[in-house]
Amino acid sequence: MTHKPIQPADWPEPKGYANGILATNGTLYVGGQIGWDETGRFAPGGFIGQMEQALKNIRAVVEAAGGTPEDIVRLTWYVTDKRDYMDNQRAVGEVYRRVLGRHFPAMAMVVVAGLVEDEAVVEIEATAVIG
Repeated sequence: MTHKPIQPADWPEPKGYANGILATNGTLYVGGQIGWDETGRFAPGGFIGQMEQALKNIRAVVEAAGGTPEDIVRLTWYVTDKRDYMDNQRAVGEVYRRVLGRHFPAMAMVVVAGLVEDEAVVEIEATAVIG
């Protein structure tokens, strides 16, 4: 097998997709994570609360693969409201550092009309290199 699904142990098994795929070369692809916890409940606090939970979800997948936040090499953010992000820059930085530390991989941000889950306001996907 050239890849292995990665799933945090305390999360329910997803239907029809994988939260992470670890390739034999150590590259981990983390599927888009939104601001809900392992029970499917959205974090309170609007954009900042959902962003924090999405980053925690990414960290959980990376750690389930044996990595650390420092192994993350790319983040792609999808946001439904650019102003929500821009108006909360200080809080964004504080939350980011609290969850992922002072490690800043390559990033892109895309403003989208909507996400599949109606309540979601941010989705973040990641790539990490483990080992």
